[in-house]
Amino acid sequence: MELDKSLLSAELNAEMEEALYEQMLLQAKQEIQNRLPIPQGSKQIRPQPGFCIKTHTSKKEKIFINICKSSQIPAAPDLSEQELVTILESDDPSGYRVPMSIGGPHVEVDNSGSGCTAYDIVINSSFFDKIKNNELFREFFITVAMEGLENKYALELSREWRMLKNRKFMGSIFDQNIRTTSKPMIQEVDPKSSQPVASKTLISEVASSPEVPEYTIIAEPLEGHPTFLVAEISLPKVSSIRSLVLDLGEDRIVLLGRPDLYLMDIFIPYNIIQEESGAQFNKETKVLTITMPIQSA
Repeated sequence: MELDKSLLSAELNAEMEEALYEQMLLQAKQEIQNRLPIPQGSKQIRPQPGFCIKTHTSKKEKIFINICKSSQIPAAPDLSEQELVTILESDDPSGYRVPMSIGGPHVEVDNSGSGCTAYDIVINSSFFDKIKNNELFREFFITVAMEGLENKYALELSREWRMLKNRKFMGSIFDQNIRTTSKPMIQEVDPKSSQPVASKTLISEVASSPEVPEYTIIAEPLEGHPTFLVAEISLPKVSSIRSLVLDLGEDRIVLLGRPDLYLMDIFIPYNIIQEESGAQFNKETKVLTITMPIQSA
């Protein structure tokens, strides 16, 4: 039986046209986003290309990850190779954090003309040089980056990957917005006066052996895409907000109660509007309440 090659060629061309059309739509969307005002407490950065790795999802979909660099991203703590090994072998390897900005998925076309999905991850330029020249740090970071993508976009990625030899990135690299301020602030509330009595600007810190506090998260409305989330965290060992450190990411709540009292690091399956979020600690009930508006679907 002889195959009709013209039909195969037409089908391939149709697939390429569809992928190119999706890419054009994505680029147009990016141009529109670039014209929108930058959110308060954020700034726009233009990542520089670094290297690209190729992997796939559990459904065998091709995924490309553009590892980019920018001096605008905070640097990770400067560790030696032995210090990293010690941390990875410890009871709490999550204590070493790498600041990064994870961009959204964008449709691209690979060398074979097939459609694929690419993501841009931006790290500090100095840390990029470290992972580029050190295999242990590179393997460690790529594992962390994949976990970040999986948490943010509900993916399941293979840990088998390869670095592209002849290109530094797949498709296009888009500008990203990063936070320039620490939000929110915790207000300490005296139940008798119902007025805030103190406030504290919060930064990220790491504890050694704290416990995970009990918490509940309520969505409003209860069904469908929420308008906002309210987290209530029970902290019976805390006497003042001076011992609390809170950091809200786009999709993460990180809370530290010092000294070594509590550590909470949870993923939120929505995009939090950080600059509009707020937190209050009730001295009487020892409950921290965090109100988080959610970006629309």
